[in-house]
Amino acid sequence: MNLEAFVLGCGGMMPLPYRHLTSVLLRRDGDLFLFDGGEGTQVSLRRLNLKWKKINAIFVSHTHADHVTGIPGLMMLSAQVDRDEPLYIYGPPKIAEYVESNRKVLDMYINYPVVVKEITAPCIVHEGDGFYIRAFPLQHTKTCVGYTLEELDRPGEFNPEAARALNVPCGPLWSKLQTGENVVASDGRTVRPDQVLGAKRPGRKFSYVTDSLYLPSIAKEVRGSDLLICEGMFADDVQDQAREKKHMTARQAATIARDAGVKKMGLIHYSPRYTDYELSVLLEEAKSVFPETVLTKDRMTFDIPYAD
Repeated sequence: MNLEAFVLGCGGMMPLPYRHLTSVLLRRDGDLFLFDGGEGTQVSLRRLNLKWKKINAIFVSHTHADHVTGIPGLMMLSAQVDRDEPLYIYGPPKIAEYVESNRKVLDMYINYPVVVKEITAPCIVHEGDGFYIRAFPLQHTKTCVGYTLEELDRPGEFNPEAARALNVPCGPLWSKLQTGENVVASDGRTVRPDQVLGAKRPGRKFSYVTDSLYLPSIAKEVRGSDLLICEGMFADDVQDQAREKKHMTARQAATIARDAGVKKMGLIHYSPRYTDYELSVLLEEAKSVFPETVLTKDRMTFDIPYAD
């Protein structure tokens, strides 16, 4: 099962010609999950040729303009195809008011259910086959949340030799064992899945954190992530300004990644004060703490494989 992250925009505060505003699309086989939707989101979706009109859910970190202004257009264009499945929109208080006011003012034609749920406490906000998405609090100038998508453990590897030794013939019974069902062998004995399967194998974890003061508690929430997308808006020399605006420096983002034992971190939500060339300063400061750091760029793709 494929799990891929597409960076649709990496900028913060204002869109630039070479840097759209913050947005990340996560694709898990047929499911599409959008994390924030800043201005320019549609452009990157089209350039990546993604089937974005079938987005399952949108997860909003907070209701500052640079994270939500792309959402109304996505909602309207999604109505250009036949769709029975609801679009879920999650976010902190005010997201329901934002969605509803845009629908009224723009007189949107929407041909599918829109379900908006506001987050008031840390919780699992969305679940599916073999995974769940959880929200947790951040600290910004507005109520803000981060998100993790975490897969459930997968069954262990099937051992054909063990199945044959227990007189389970190759065929449908092997499939049942692999899906966790007991079966009856050819000699009449009941065979349990744990007799032919190895140890459970871990799923994958994706985390998304942006627009927050540095909080040691974030590391606990994103612990063990295969990919952490985290804001690193400022360099060390303006850390006082970062603190005042309740943002993180690249070094602070790297500290979270290191303390959380993540495998890879992509920095995002850069201040427009930095040119693309000057972003190398952010990367250097982050890598001095967490070497597995990369600078995200618009339309960058991350494949998130299983550990095994």
